Amino acid sequence: MSNKSLRILIADEQHFHRLRIERWFNQLGYYGVAPVQSLEELLILVEYASEAFDLLVVNAALADGKLDLLDFCLDNRQLERVLIYDGEQARLPPIPACGQQKIQVSHALLPDLASIQRQMALVNPQKPFVGTVISVR
Repeated sequence: MSNKSLRILIADEQHFHRLRIERWFNQLGYYGVAPVQSLEELLILVEYASEAFDLLVVNAALADGKLDLLDFCLDNRQLERVLIYDGEQARLPPIPACGQQKIQVSHALLPDLASIQRQMALVNPQKPFVGTVISVR
């Protein structure tokens, strides 16, 4: 079951990319999604947010040499987890999704539904069912 209160930020200059990624989140039951199209919008939202974002999904090209994206994301308390995609263009080393790491770097041009699902499994792990199972006949 998805946690409807999760805050997800998508940052990409391409409208089609933002829309596609947001639809994948919606398919998985996540609707607290804020899409932004520029580095400036990203920085403003992160800086002035009243609560931390549970996940940032960002195209590495958005920083375009103006910002060290890895350092920004690692040092920022407003970002719980980060998925940077198209990392090869920005010459970022790939960093696989892992429960302990805050940041994943993918060289894929755009994350697919499976990579979004993997991220959400880390952000919103399913709690095992605890209780009594009732059999209905």
